[in-house]
Amino acid sequence: MSRVNPAKPKYAMSISASQRWLAEIDDHVNALAWSPDNAWLAAASVSGPITIFDGRTGQVRYQFAGHGFGTSDLAWNAQSTCLASAGQDGMVRLWNLASGQECQTLAGGAAWVEHLAWHPRENVLATAAGRVLRLWETRDGQLVQEYPAHDSTITAVAWQPDSSVLTSAAYGGLSFWSPERNDPLRRFSWKGSILTIAWSSDGTYIATGDQDSTVHFWIEQSGQDLQMYGYPTKVRELSWDSTSRYLATGGSEVVTVWDCAGKGPAGSKPIQLKGHAALLSALAFQHRHPLLSSASVDGQVVLWQVERPKRPLSQASFGSGVSQLSWSPDDRLLAIGTEAGLVTVIAI
Repeated sequence: MSRVNPAKPKYAMSISASQRWLAEIDDHVNALAWSPDNAWLAAASVSGPITIFDGRTGQVRYQFAGHGFGTSDLAWNAQSTCLASAGQDGMVRLWNLASGQECQTLAGGAAWVEHLAWHPRENVLATAAGRVLRLWETRDGQLVQEYPAHDSTITAVAWQPDSSVLTSAAYGGLSFWSPERNDPLRRFSWKGSILTIAWSSDGTYIATGDQDSTVHFWIEQSGQDLQMYGYPTKVRELSWDSTSRYLATGGSEVVTVWDCAGKGPAGSKPIQLKGHAALLSALAFQHRHPLLSSASVDGQVVLWQVERPKRPLSQASFGSGVSQLSWSPDDRLLAIGTEAGLVTVIAI
């Protein structure tokens, strides 16, 4: 059950950011997703239930049962009319926002469905479960493609910006897929475990955060591979700025930002943003503006302007580890989710 308290903020930030509303769900916040029209914020708990909040007020619109054994991912369609959820029951569920009902159930192909990626323009949804990558036409629930099984568990999926090319990551590198073909368009090979991927907004670069405490960086056109070392732990946090110039990375208590202008980051000294006392847990640049938000396992959230790195713009502590950060599509609101089940939205 969700509880909402929009009237009395518990956590004060600086004058550049103020809390808009606060709510609590039943468990660790495992996923946060804004609808593309800015209207709704979906929050999933690790135990399964999904809550749809009014993004401006925090009032609860719907509460869905979600997935038995836990919900793992959320994704909205481009029209903001349908929310997809994935879970540890092996299913993908589609929720209709007009009726508040589950409208379709799709089989992921393995015991756990871990990743979703909705095409940015079409009613086409990519799902990843174990080694199985599937593509669905969601208007009728038709299976468009089941690609050849990956050699290992799929760890991330993402659509290349302004493209119908789907990217999947697994041990051994990246694969690129088309809805019209069953075989991969190309592969970027690397003998290591990829944990997460992030496309630059212009589709020029793709970065990976890795199990071996590195960040890989590929130039899409040429396939040239660069690698950044020196992180004290595995890297799960990546975020590109809207200009595709700056790549923010975690894997430490320091936010490391690589400047990819000109010839790229090879041989350059990164920007170091020092405002956390514990390991980072989330990073998120705004969609079209320059602010970067960072969060850590001790509950600290910090706002930065990368080109003015000496001092944070704003910071606050939320009492328990921050698990999720998500900017609204218009960049005016930042949603924060914590391990203790707190969901809060701050206005910038």
